[in-house]
This record gives sequence, structure tokens and C-alpha cells, in this order.
Amino acid sequence: MTKILICDDEGIVRESLEYMLVQHLGKQVEVFSARNGRSAIELFEEERPDIVIMDIQMPGINGIEAMKAIRSESKNVIFIVLTAYDKFEYSKMSIDLGVYCYLTKPINREKFCDIVSKAIEKTKARKEKAQLDLRVKEKLDAVVPMIEQGYIYNTVFEHKTEADQEAGYQELLGVEVNYGYVILFSCGENYHKGKLSNPIGAGIKLQKNIRYFRELVKETLPSFVGEVMSNSLIVLVPTKDEANLYDERVKKIEQIRALVRELEKKVDVSFKVGIGKVHTIAEISKSYKEAKQAMRADENKVAHAADMVFDCLYEETYPIELENRLFHAVAEGKTKECEKYAREFMEWLEQYSPVVNNTIRLKVMEFVLWAEHLAYCDSGRVYRIDDRALYLDIIMSLSNYLELGVWFQGKMQSATMLIQDRGKQKAESIVEEAKQYIENNFSDDLSLEYLAKELGISPYYFSRLFKEEEGVNYIDFLTKIRMDYAKEALQKEEKSIKEICVEAGYSDPNYFSRIFKKWTGKTPTQFREKGIFI
Repeated sequence: MTKILICDDEGIVRESLEYMLVQHLGKQVEVFSARNGRSAIELFEEERPDIVIMDIQMPGINGIEAMKAIRSESKNVIFIVLTAYDKFEYSKMSIDLGVYCYLTKPINREKFCDIVSKAIEKTKARKEKAQLDLRVKEKLDAVVPMIEQGYIYNTVFEHKTEADQEAGYQELLGVEVNYGYVILFSCGENYHKGKLSNPIGAGIKLQKNIRYFRELVKETLPSFVGEVMSNSLIVLVPTKDEANLYDERVKKIEQIRALVRELEKKVDVSFKVGIGKVHTIAEISKSYKEAKQAMRADENKVAHAADMVFDCLYEETYPIELENRLFHAVAEGKTKECEKYAREFMEWLEQYSPVVNNTIRLKVMEFVLWAEHLAYCDSGRVYRIDDRALYLDIIMSLSNYLELGVWFQGKMQSATMLIQDRGKQKAESIVEEAKQYIENNFSDDLSLEYLAKELGISPYYFSRLFKEEEGVNYIDFLTKIRMDYAKEALQKEEKSIKEICVEAGYSDPNYFSRIFKKWTGKTPTQFREKGIFI
């Protein structure tokens, strides 16, 4: 049924037009009538008619103004204009409103009914097209994920297809760039120290919420979303160029962190995410491998491959996470953690091969040499080729795991202790450099992110390092420097409080006053007036 609204300030005209429509079209139409522009607008909002028959000349809100208001609510409504004057007088004013037809009063019954019938057919055609478009969209909504999954399968897993098929995927998905990177999501019921519990149950829950996952990911990043495989899912993000810039990486990690927080709230699972580097689409499998390795190698919820040390894949039974933790402990100079992970790795080796053979000896030697390599690179120790002259003879003489473990753990601990000493010096150097920079530039806008970039390290690492070395977080240290300056300056009368506020690094005097009071218990004015010199 087609809804028609008649708007005319003359009651007899409204009744006549309604009578003609009902006589000619019967139950095909439902007719409403309004006596002025305001009533027409209100009735349109309530009933949403398909066709509006509008008189131009009416008191108050005239026909043109009413049509403008209605058009702003609906781009599909059909207008038929009634006027007692020649239509050309109003055609220029209403041309932008898309008026379907102009009828001059008095109205010819046959012509009127014919025009309304054609308008109804146009309305029906539009509705049928809208329904068809909706059905097509619904089908596409079901098909597009499958196309995206096929595209990811072909590109990420290097499944060879005909060039025409590859081009077909790209055309269907509108891929017009040559680069991209992969984000790998894995989920579990809970997350603790880099591990996800109950991955199967979480994977089922993720599958049930895959529609929401897709929508939220695509709102955050222009991307293609793969299918849930066990408890993991691949997202491919196309990009215009191959740049792997520091600022972009930090921004990317922040975006994914925010996305993960939102997903965890809505899907009710915990996520761990690896982000690969940017590669050409033809080599996007490298980004997937990097994302996978980054996720395994780091305990953080979101890890970027550019921040990782290791860059290769291992067989599934190999304890890569344990290896990464061991070498992370070595590289960080953490002797207790090194001892723990070295012992656990020896236990795994014994399970792998109860008998000490050359494969086991070779693996132990590999670890020791790499740990010492890290020590040479990071401790400032002088490398001498003869330092390892007896290693081969020693390791070949070790016939059981007890002897092998003692030698292995001793060497790993030695390398770690060398790095610990050097690492402490390095950390102290970075923090001292940061403190010096703060003391010289505290008037500037010194965000943690800005200073971390100046030092060439990530904000997260810098924040942790600063807290470990100084015992206070970065912002508290900066605030103390600023407050110390402000207190000293307030003891003198040369500068106004506003000047001191700016020189202390604050652009808003009210904010400065609040911080100062929180820090000292007095406002700047009270501090100066009472001469409280601390």
C-alpha cells in the first residue's frame, strides 16, 4: 500500500483530491491530509508517506519551506506540486527539491489520477530496487567474509593460484595498494604471564561473536578479517607504502591495545596479539610469520615484530617461549630468571632425549655461544678467539645431564652477570640523560612519549626503566622538578605568579594552582604571602 499526503489550506480541495484518489485507486492507497505546512511536516514525521501532494501558496510555512523540511528527512519522497499560478514561477525555487510534477489549479481529474498512478509505480519500483539491494547486501555480507578468507588463505599461506584468480580477489575486495601487514589475534579464557588458558573454549566463544569482532576491527582499521582457526584469527591490513617508521609503530600498537580492551569487554575472552612488519602483498606471508613469532616471543598482550629479537619459526613441539624467556633474561641481565629458565630448558632436553648425545651437546653449545655473543655485544668485554678453545673438548667429555646442566647453567649465568653489570650502567646512563634533559627543559611540553622518542627507546620501556632506577614514575619526577622551581621562584618578588606558571611548564594557571596546592598544601598565592620557604 502506498501512503499519500495531501497538503492544501482549502478544505474543499483536500476532500476533492482524496475522493478522486480513493475512487481511482481504492485500497492501493492510504491518504492523509494537512491544512498547512507545519501540519504537513508533523504528519510526515509520524506516517512517512511515499508521495506528498503539496500546495505552494499557504499561510505560515508555505509549500516550498515545507518541502525543504520534508526533503531533509527523506531523499525518496515524491513531490507533486499544486499551484494556482503558472508552474514556471516556482520551478526555480523547487528544482533542487526534485519535484516530480507541477499541477495548475483547477485540476483535471483524469490528468491528476494519471500522474499519481505513475508516481505510485515509481515508488513501487524504488521499493523493489531497495529490497533487491538489501537482499544483495545481505548476500554480500555473507559472501564478503568468505572472499576475504580466501584472499588471506592465498596470500598469507602462499597458496598458489592462477594470476586471474588472484586479480579477481583483489578486484572484488578493492585492493589497490601494494603493501600490507598482518595482525594475529589469539584468545583464551584468561591471560597470565604471557599464556592464554582454555584456548578451545575461548575460540568457540570468539566464533559466536565473529560478526561483532569483524565490525569492531574494521571500524578501527581498514582491513580484511580471516576465519577463526582453533583460537586464532588473522587480520590483513593493506597500506600504501612499505614504511616501518617508529611513530607509526607506536601509534599502531596503541590502536591495537585499545581495540583489544574493547574486544575483551564485548566478547568476554582474553587476547594476545602479534603484529608483523610491512611487506609487499606478494610477500605478506613474512609479516604473518613475524606476527606469530612476536606473539610467542613476548609476554605483553600486544607485541610488534620490530621490537623482537628473534626472527625464525620452530616446530610445534619446540619450547620457543621458554627459549625466548631464557634469552630475554640473559639480555636483561636477570640472573635469577636465567637460572630458572636454563634449568627448565635442560629438563626439556632430557625429556626430548633421555641420553646425552651429540644433538643435545650441539644445542647446549649453541645456547652458550649465543649467550656469550650477547654478553660480548652488550658488556664491552674484549673478544678473544682463544677464550673458547676448550669448549668442544669439555662438552664432548660430559656424558650425563647432571654434568651437562652444571656446565650449561654456569656459562649462561656468567654471560648474564656480564650483561647485568653493563646493563645497569646503560640503564643508569639513559635515566641520567633523561633527568638532565628534564632539568634543562622542564618548561617545555615534556610528555613521556616525546622524551622516549628523543632517547630512541619505546615509551613503555622508558617508563619502566625510569621507575626502576628512580623509584618514582616519570610524571612525578617531572612535577617535582617543576614544583621545586616554582617554590624557589615564589620566594622572590621579581616575577608574577603567571610568569612562574609558564616558566614551570604549565600553560593553564588554574591547573598550575591545583597541582601546586596538591604538592605543597598551599596555593601559589598563599605560599608567597605566608613566606613558607620549603
